[in-house]
Amino acid sequence: MKIDIVTLFPGFFTDPLSTSILGRAVTDGHVEIAVHDLRQYAMDRHGTVDDAPFGGGRGMLLKPEPVAACWDALQLSRGHSIYLSADGDRLNQALATRLSMHEHLVLLCGHYKGVDERARTRCIDQDVSIGDYVLTGGEPAALVLIDAVVRLIPGVLGDFSSAMADSFHDDGLLDCPWYTRPARFEGQDVPQELLSGDHGRIDAWRRRQSLRRTFERRPDLLPGADLDDEERRLIDVWERTGAPDTD
Repeated sequence: MKIDIVTLFPGFFTDPLSTSILGRAVTDGHVEIAVHDLRQYAMDRHGTVDDAPFGGGRGMLLKPEPVAACWDALQLSRGHSIYLSADGDRLNQALATRLSMHEHLVLLCGHYKGVDERARTRCIDQDVSIGDYVLTGGEPAALVLIDAVVRLIPGVLGDFSSAMADSFHDDGLLDCPWYTRPARFEGQDVPQELLSGDHGRIDAWRRRQSLRRTFERRPDLLPGADLDDEERRLIDVWERTGAPDTD
């Protein structure tokens, strides 16, 4: 995969992209990441990239000319271009998985009050948001997206199937609690199901714990989760009693 980042602050990415799993992914050739300074494509010698909104209003916008010039000079339209924006598609595991299947991603990091709509229309394929809150710029959001996507590229992590399952399952539930050996820690026992050696029993316990954790922490995920009739009945019971059982 190739990822191009267009930003006003290239230095923001220097350490994160050379550290830990992302750094190894770049070194091992699983992903190629290039960072481009948008100011280099400004139309004047002062490097001006922002302007006031037409008709007035608070704040400034990224001008369309530098964005278009950057896209043309680097031929970025060949990739899938994303603008990091609070009003974009919510980044979740399903979207990260879809984005990981692209061969080339282009990320535009916004600043000020946004980007001129003409640049969005001409250059951007998709707006993506990492959450319902406001950041100082698109750079932190770009790093989150890159981290979520790159770890799903085969070969980046040692266990690809584990990478696909971490935290969120394909069925929409949160990951279940995991335990390591030894079996006891400060008086706390590992659940007997995990010690049984019965893989069917272990899988059933993990599935129930995933359902329980999702109910307790992210109930908003449940309407879209892939549940069977018994699991939906169990959720109905939990909702009536106000809390899940303790097993």
